[in-house]
Amino acid sequence: MYTLALANNTFSSCFTKKYTTYKIKKGADTFYPFVFNDIMGLGPTNGVQVKDVNLAMKGKVKEGYKFNPDSKLSKDDQFYNKGPTNNDKVHVLVCVINATTVSQLSENIVKKIREIRKEATDLGIPQVAILTKIDQVCPEIKEDLQNVYKVNYLKEKMKQFSVNVGIPMNCIFPVKNYDEEINLDDDVDSLILSALRNIINFGDDCINFRKNPSRAVMSK
Repeated sequence: MYTLALANNTFSSCFTKKYTTYKIKKGADTFYPFVFNDIMGLGPTNGVQVKDVNLAMKGKVKEGYKFNPDSKLSKDDQFYNKGPTNNDKVHVLVCVINATTVSQLSENIVKKIREIRKEATDLGIPQVAILTKIDQVCPEIKEDLQNVYKVNYLKEKMKQFSVNVGIPMNCIFPVKNYDEEINLDDDVDSLILSALRNIINFGDDCINFRKNPSRAVMSK
């Protein structure tokens, strides 16, 4: 359970305001070789600007930048990174969606996700989705998390989201949030770690491709 990434239990507004990087400690003075960059949410009303997300993917947003729903980051701003390195750039785009709200996604949010995915595709960045709070949409899953891939209702939710935004089904990972628990649970961890493993694998693929892009000519 990682409490440094603060969260809110309401949907009234976007809780995250600043561009924040999170590392996970491996030892006393070492960290795992990946980071999470958290940004402002997409909605439901005043959310992050698509252009700011695009700049973040290119590594042009510095740590601590405060997102403004009314305007994008300008090139003369102190938080604009004019010379991003490979470590500044994004290698996987992760869209986090509450499973209880899939059916209520507004056209505006769906449009934003599609626009961001288009930019990510142009940049060669793989895209995945995390479907959270799956236990709140189905009693069978709440009773036993191991039913997660057996329940048709959840599968339909995943299909609905896939059709709406275009992310393939095998890139959508269902997880249960730690919300009431105070101790770790193997079934909860299994889903989270499975999603993380896939995200890291996609990121490795992106990095390796950028280092050694293959060239092939197809002809009939």
